[in-house]
Amino acid sequence: MSKESFFTADEKREFFSAYHSLVTSLSSCLEKDDIAQMKALMKKVIALQCYGRDQNGINGLLRNIRTAMIAVSDIGLKRTPVIALLLYRPVYKKIIELDEVRKAFDDDVALIISRLLKTSDLYARNTAINSENFHHLLFSFAEDVRVILLMIADRLCMMRMGKQIKDDSSRIRMATEVSYLYAPLAHRLGLYKIKSELEDLSLKYIDPKQYEYIKKKLNETKRSRDAYIEEFIQPVKERLDAAGLKFDIKGRTKSIYSINNKMKKQQTDFEGIYDLFAIRIILDSEEQRERSECWQAFSLITDMYQPNPNRMRDWISVPKNNGYESLHITVLGPRNRWVEVQIRTQRMDEIAEKGLAAHWKYKGVKEERGLDEFMNDVRALLENQGSNPMDTIRDFRMDLYKDEIYVFTPTGELLKLGKGATVLDFAFTIHSKLGCRCVSGKVNGRNVPIRHVLNNGDSVEIITSPQQKPKQDWLTFVSTSKAKTKIRQALREEDAKAAEYAKELLQRRFKNRKIELEEAALMRYIKKKGFKSVTDFYVEIADERLDVNSVIEEYLDIERKEREAAEHTEIRSAEQFTATPQTAEKSSAGDELVLDKNLSGIDYKLAKCCNPIFGDEIFGFVSTQGVKIHRRNCPNAPEMFSRFGYRILPARWKGEGSGYVITLRVIGHDDIGIVTNISSVISKDGNMTLRSINVDSVDGLFRGDITVMVKDTLAADRLIKKIGEVKGVKQVARLYSK
Repeated sequence: MSKESFFTADEKREFFSAYHSLVTSLSSCLEKDDIAQMKALMKKVIALQCYGRDQNGINGLLRNIRTAMIAVSDIGLKRTPVIALLLYRPVYKKIIELDEVRKAFDDDVALIISRLLKTSDLYARNTAINSENFHHLLFSFAEDVRVILLMIADRLCMMRMGKQIKDDSSRIRMATEVSYLYAPLAHRLGLYKIKSELEDLSLKYIDPKQYEYIKKKLNETKRSRDAYIEEFIQPVKERLDAAGLKFDIKGRTKSIYSINNKMKKQQTDFEGIYDLFAIRIILDSEEQRERSECWQAFSLITDMYQPNPNRMRDWISVPKNNGYESLHITVLGPRNRWVEVQIRTQRMDEIAEKGLAAHWKYKGVKEERGLDEFMNDVRALLENQGSNPMDTIRDFRMDLYKDEIYVFTPTGELLKLGKGATVLDFAFTIHSKLGCRCVSGKVNGRNVPIRHVLNNGDSVEIITSPQQKPKQDWLTFVSTSKAKTKIRQALREEDAKAAEYAKELLQRRFKNRKIELEEAALMRYIKKKGFKSVTDFYVEIADERLDVNSVIEEYLDIERKEREAAEHTEIRSAEQFTATPQTAEKSSAGDELVLDKNLSGIDYKLAKCCNPIFGDEIFGFVSTQGVKIHRRNCPNAPEMFSRFGYRILPARWKGEGSGYVITLRVIGHDDIGIVTNISSVISKDGNMTLRSINVDSVDGLFRGDITVMVKDTLAADRLIKKIGEVKGVKQVARLYSK
């Protein structure tokens, strides 16, 4: 391969600039022969064309050097993982052997490469994280946190190059995977800057219209927002200066992704979101004075502006598990607008932005208790090999974004639990045996049931009984993944014991009645009865919800009918067999939609979870009920792309829409004429049909859900605009789920 074809002129400049920056950044931790050894190996690799361009035209070596720069500058990784990152592709392609790497560098570099190879193998099987390989992927992560960090760096690199990915479905699949797994992981590891960028880029590729809409709105309101921020912080600056504090103060606009989440959660449009920014005060404090000066600044601000006590968060006294430290308070600023203020020091700010990178800089990796606790939780979640992969996915994701509370044991030890944790969660956190025997608890000296939800600062004592056993309904109120995992494990063990007892009982009854039990016939009977598993069948017998004698009689009846059917079946020659012609399935909407590569005429249904209409960005999903059509930004889309990528079908509308039902949420002043005016707007448009209006009135506000038949998204947008112009209407938004 010639140099000209390997690198373009711009790529060559970027590569050597990044390479020199990388060497400079790592100079303090590189060993004597590292650079020489790396150059020798890389010359060999390039000569053998290991780093060619992929199917999207992306240069593999340039991608690696970009990922390495992210790993070093944004995450703070050093020599060993960076060398492993640069060499794992040649090892994967068997151009370099692991022993060769071990000899040139050390065992630790080879170890990280071997763990990276495991994750690569999973992606080679299926680009989507489905239930089968998710468990194995997490296990690879749990073996070494550096693997997580390198994968996060690689995903960020690829997301930044997303426009270069030619296939739209591949880009969307990657974006949904990132939002489903890698952004939450970055959040849990304290990499907030990376997490925000991953989320924004995910939204950009999954729902480009919404991303551009919010981006445009932020640009349009920037001048007024900046003016308000200046109005708020000017008196704060004067007060902090007068107190002799050294500081930097600035306004920070919230991410596009978080604004979009607020719009969806609050069922409002952009204008209905008021907390678009936060004020951040960063103090230049000596380490021994950090807490006192943060609280001093807190006191000065709450003297100036009325605080909201329900929105106060103290992560300085007790930091988050990932090391995050900050004081958060929401105050009533000028013109009666609520403003969030974050107070922290330079050290705390660096930790908040870079997470582990700053921790390693200030404390060293061995002191990272919070990270160790997180990794131990992941390992505990994965240790039970009999667990349902879907439960593993659900519990793992549940823990990633969870807020924390802090409670005390009877001996005064402080424990961190997820917000919403119960007495039973607390018991399982102490020990699984304690959780299994828990019957109640004492919170602050008062007796409470096991489902009692704990609050910050509670002192908790567990009361047990040797007769207590885990119950199925416990899963409905515990919130920690450890509790759920241990309860499911205990229930499976109890079911296994009960099933073994019931199996012996059934076999004994068959033997007593001198009936020969055929295992295949019994399996057919169990399936016909509708049991999901053989264990469920035997548990029903053990719990006496199924009578053994009735089972035997029904078994004999089915066996008799099968025998009679076999005896009366007419024997036909293969020559007489005629294939029944299959009737072509018709599109549910008159061929207004094309599935996959110009594949039309396939029966499909519009998903009720997101109610797509003609003009929406859509995709097809092959379910057990046939093909379902979903919007690209359907709330269930990330899970479907991540777990079932192989079931996704490209889809697009064609021709013209014929008629689709949408529901609009309208909020306005409670005026008797508002309904009449809205109805008039709809009736004047001959292409729309009003189906229903449901109206509520609360505290002087009108709220109505209006169901209308429209032709397509253009008609829907036009209607939303017209209703928004009706006097008294404050907000209009399309509801996507029924």
